[in-house]
Amino acid sequence: MRIISYNLNGIRAAVKKGFAEWLDSNPADIICIQETKAHLADIDQALFEKAGYHCYWFSAQKKGYSGVGMLTKIKPEKVFYGNNIEQSDFEGRVIRADFGDITLVNAYYPSGTSGDERQTYKYQWLNEFNAYLNELRTERPKLIVVGDYNIAHEAIDIHDPKGNKKSSGFLPEEREWMTQFLASGWIDSFRYLHPEAVGAYSWWSQRFPSVRIQNKGWRIDYINN
Repeated sequence: MRIISYNLNGIRAAVKKGFAEWLDSNPADIICIQETKAHLADIDQALFEKAGYHCYWFSAQKKGYSGVGMLTKIKPEKVFYGNNIEQSDFEGRVIRADFGDITLVNAYYPSGTSGDERQTYKYQWLNEFNAYLNELRTERPKLIVVGDYNIAHEAIDIHDPKGNKKSSGFLPEEREWMTQFLASGWIDSFRYLHPEAVGAYSWWSQRFPSVRIQNKGWRIDYINN
């Protein structure tokens, strides 16, 4: 089972940049996407179905905001939209699919970059989501969690750890949450396979296009099992 986690930063924008053509290349069995920024009526599902994918979407109630989805060539037995936590579901942050005895959870973790209120909510969401996963894991132990975590865990996961020590996404409290999360039995699959890899980032600021060329990024996207 090949799984990709991908923050699109808007599915309609991604389609204009060749997302559908990329799907035609058969990149994975399951593609979990975050930040779709669209409601179902705004998405041309035929583009994805043509490439052989079953499509499942969970959108934020607010237009043009957040949202998660799954494109899968393996049809799930069950799909669950949200995790029954009101604010998280209002923002369209979690979708789950069961494939036999394997459960896949795709999540778009909140960002705290817009200010203290959202940073406070981020901590709340992290604790609520962890409790949700712990309960789910007792029923469905073969559990895979993927998504945009909006957290760079260690100094090796960010281009400038000293300069960003007070930046949301690399705050001590966020990093400690990630440490405890992994200590509770989750495996960071990338670090398991590539423990010493430097410069392996998944996000670069769009405000400064040159940072992508210079690879001044953050690794904030994970596949954990």
